[in-house]
Amino acid sequence: MAGFEHHERRVHPALRPYLGDFIGYAYGGEPPELHRGLPSQYLTIVITLDEPLGLAVAGEPVEKFSTLASGLHSTAVRIGGSPNRSGVQLALTPAGCRALFGLPAGELAATTVNLDELVGQAAAELGERLRETSEWEQRFDILEQLFLEAWRDEPVPEARAELSWAWQRLRETAGGVGVQELAREVGWSRRHLSERFRAEYGLSPKVAGRVLRFEQAVATLKRRPTTRLADLAADLGYADQAHLTREWHSLAGCSPRQWMTEELPIVQDPEAAPAAG
Repeated sequence: MAGFEHHERRVHPALRPYLGDFIGYAYGGEPPELHRGLPSQYLTIVITLDEPLGLAVAGEPVEKFSTLASGLHSTAVRIGGSPNRSGVQLALTPAGCRALFGLPAGELAATTVNLDELVGQAAAELGERLRETSEWEQRFDILEQLFLEAWRDEPVPEARAELSWAWQRLRETAGGVGVQELAREVGWSRRHLSERFRAEYGLSPKVAGRVLRFEQAVATLKRRPTTRLADLAADLGYADQAHLTREWHSLAGCSPRQWMTEELPIVQDPEAAPAAG
């Protein structure tokens, strides 16, 4: 998309258990009417740099946020309906949710709240500091230093070891391990694992596995938009292309091809966007 800026920086190694890469976005012109916030393994924090950001769950009215925190979810959310053109996005791991908010990710599942509800006035103060500079690297420096200082001396609360291990197994296999096998490896019953896992993360192990495999599919299409969908389905363990397409409709609210047509040029590097067409 013409005039779209995407800025990204890997976080400090000490922060990687808690945060994904820092991302900055800016539209030179009008932002798109529709952008889908897709399910993933991360909770999301957004700090806008101009107007509030519009966000809505399917069928619900648009809410506007100057800063927001959004939990894990299994269906896409609609982003748009506002004049917001720029902001900073943070990808927060479930461990990061405990470290930053003192809450299990399950308490924020499928919800979006104003960040100040979780961290108080610090959210507004951080937004002001980020808006005071126009340099993306300086903004990322501010965020990195803030988190390094916040977590340097304080012990970080952790989920129960069995749950952390189950989450890691699902991540490592992109959802390729079944719930029954996972329960056997943990040493719990399937029901007990599912109940405890959902309370900690907000998704059942089965749904989390679906989201993680879907996330792999999204990442592959971003890197290689000419990938044949039948090959993608086979590579990621879907039964066939029809199975892949059904999962996309369930998780993204559209087919893979529709998403590629409508949104892939937005999320790709601007230099590579013409190739996606």
